Amino acid sequence: MAHLSAILALILLLTACGGDSTPPQPAVTQTSAPAETPSAGSASPGSTAEPDAAGPLPDVRLQRVFPGLGFSRMTGLYQAPDGRFFVLEQLGRILVFEDRPDVSESQVFLDIRSKVDASGGEMGLLGFALAPDFAQSGVFYVDYTAGNPRRTVVSRFTASGATADPANESIILEVGQPFANHNGGQIAFGPDGFLYIALGDGGSQRDPQGNGQNLNALLGKILRIDVSGSSGDRAYSVPADNPFAGRGGGVREEVWAYGFRNPWRFSFDRQTGQLWAGDVGQNSFEEVDLVTKGGNYGWNVMEGEQCLGGGSCNRDGLTLPVIDYPTSGGNCSVTGGFVYRGNAIPALRGAYVYADYCGGHVWGLRYDGSRVTEEDTLVPGAFAISSFAQTNTGELYVLNYTGSGGIYQLVP
Repeated sequence: MAHLSAILALILLLTACGGDSTPPQPAVTQTSAPAETPSAGSASPGSTAEPDAAGPLPDVRLQRVFPGLGFSRMTGLYQAPDGRFFVLEQLGRILVFEDRPDVSESQVFLDIRSKVDASGGEMGLLGFALAPDFAQSGVFYVDYTAGNPRRTVVSRFTASGATADPANESIILEVGQPFANHNGGQIAFGPDGFLYIALGDGGSQRDPQGNGQNLNALLGKILRIDVSGSSGDRAYSVPADNPFAGRGGGVREEVWAYGFRNPWRFSFDRQTGQLWAGDVGQNSFEEVDLVTKGGNYGWNVMEGEQCLGGGSCNRDGLTLPVIDYPTSGGNCSVTGGFVYRGNAIPALRGAYVYADYCGGHVWGLRYDGSRVTEEDTLVPGAFAISSFAQTNTGELYVLNYTGSGGIYQLVP
């Protein structure tokens, strides 16, 4: 897709592209990943080390779950430690429901539609993260687009019982957005306890402000901050081991990795701690990245593993994607997913699962640290997949952005 207006206006307004009966396969990147692939931290507390499966990826299908529920323009689904599910609606509501197959009602947990500007296809309520101690503190974080001036807001709320008060907001970070697309929006706590934040390059086409490669800007980056305390005039502090901490010269110390166009959904492998991200391309290629400390993922020098616009470019110091695929056959915008760590599909364990919003295809790949060893289509041409979700037990759900807004589980 050409921008993420063509993604959240395509990623958030169009019906799913039908896709061909034999969807194009992602192109495996043969050049190696960085020699060093450090994780952001150790595996998630309480995770159990299950051996990765080997060999061909299994046959799977999507099965609707919670059929009594439907939502409007879902941008996320998250499970709390007590089993409840939180649903993000792009216009600015968070709804909550119980983990029961026959559940037929959801309740409003937080309504911040008066704060959220969802006037652009890619704007709105885009991110949600429960604090690691949410079960005791009730603290959670959101990422949304606000207007006048247009900006990304990351803020903290505290739940009181079954709901949260919209007036009880503490703003952590605000970043100006020059255009209405490429907002990123994913936030998540890493296994190290720090908050990671994905920001697109600011929008328009071909990164006209050069934010992706500019370490003095926060746009086009994945950030890592410590929200446990403030520092100076900031409502957060910068971890001392961030790759650009203490660099000086206006370099933003919050940056964990850079060179992204629009990272639409990242996740941590709950067993290894590795950070995976889908980065939406310009017109020709979508990519999946294994994100490492201080890595430069190439935008706007490269799109996927190709030099932007064809021709030649200087790839020195750039980290190539694990895999990329062309925006053909109805594809237009990658939706990053998760490494599968569930028990329902043992033959899928250890594979990274991702999708394309427009084509509706779900793919899986196995990666041995230097190359992709297996990759295949898991589900061809499903529907407009806006996001994935991972349950407490490691199973994967897929969200349908359009229609009745159903939730589907990946099953054998």
